[in-house]
Amino acid sequence: MDQNNQRVVFVSCMLICLLVNFNTVVPQVEARAFFVFGDSLVDNGNNNYLATTARADSYPYGIDYPTHRATGRFSNGLNMPDLISERIGSQPTLPYLSPELNGEALLVGANFASAGIGILNDTGIQFFNIIRITRQLQYFEQYQQRVSALIGEEETVRLVNEALYLMTLGGNDFVNNYFLVPFSARSRQFRLPDYVVYLISEYRKILARLYELGARRVLVTGTGPLGCVPAELAQHSRNGECYAELQEAANLFNPQLVDLLGQLNSEIGSDVFISANAFAMNMDFIGNPEAYGFATSKVACCGQGPYNGIGLCTPASNICPNRDAYVFWDAFHPSDRANRLIVERFMIGSSEYMHPMNLSTIMLLDSRT
Repeated sequence: MDQNNQRVVFVSCMLICLLVNFNTVVPQVEARAFFVFGDSLVDNGNNNYLATTARADSYPYGIDYPTHRATGRFSNGLNMPDLISERIGSQPTLPYLSPELNGEALLVGANFASAGIGILNDTGIQFFNIIRITRQLQYFEQYQQRVSALIGEEETVRLVNEALYLMTLGGNDFVNNYFLVPFSARSRQFRLPDYVVYLISEYRKILARLYELGARRVLVTGTGPLGCVPAELAQHSRNGECYAELQEAANLFNPQLVDLLGQLNSEIGSDVFISANAFAMNMDFIGNPEAYGFATSKVACCGQGPYNGIGLCTPASNICPNRDAYVFWDAFHPSDRANRLIVERFMIGSSEYMHPMNLSTIMLLDSRT
């Protein structure tokens, strides 16, 4: 073999070795199924199929969605589940009630979330027909039966065990229950600290049931800074300060939720439940919006009244021309851009935001099993 041929063979061998080593270091991860449970922060259209007032099915919702049409997401564009799906290399999940969720689409996962619900079944009663969390879990059981008929029971168990889950609950139990009206039924029944303890005890049952149903990686978000949303500023703020009572509620609830997740993981013997500190994630840009490229964290992009925080977002509302400059899209919900910053924290956030690990770490660990 002449010198030139020897050089070609040597270079070829080196390239093969490099490719083998590269694939070892950076494994190729198959898209995993993704399941979503919770409230309007993560609902992507289930309430469109229900006779309820908790809907986001008309303009200007969806104004920045790829189709520029309202989809049922409480956003001008994408919401957290959409963006998580992008980051894990999966297709967006369909609402469980969508007639399009059948056949192979079932294998992507499903979104069971419903705007207005809470940990408690009496939360959001003013919205009438919504999918309570107990019903969402029943639908998940039904989902597994449907998938078993498609791919068999053994493969369904594998799909469910290897999937990623997102659970977002708690905010409505304060905003649309305890603090909904002065002297609400729950506020007469419980002092706030006792109410939080009660919520945590009920949340334990929900999460334990989800584990029984096969969930093995569950991202659980705490509540955001409830007292800082435009709706609360419009009702309770004179100078743009956050409503102290709702902030206190969040500050009582979130640490106890983190403790609960730690207890459940200890009992199971594995890091099944991952805490996402939505309060800290949101306060970063609520407290210093300019540092993140926002013009305001107090005024909603779409609404009316003080801070655009009164009533619903409708075609008759004030609508800002640059949605990316606003932390809040409507009186309660983050803008598409704010959601992107939140999901970035999910992916690469430090232990301040994600405990005991972030989503990038989860994906790396799970790719090795």
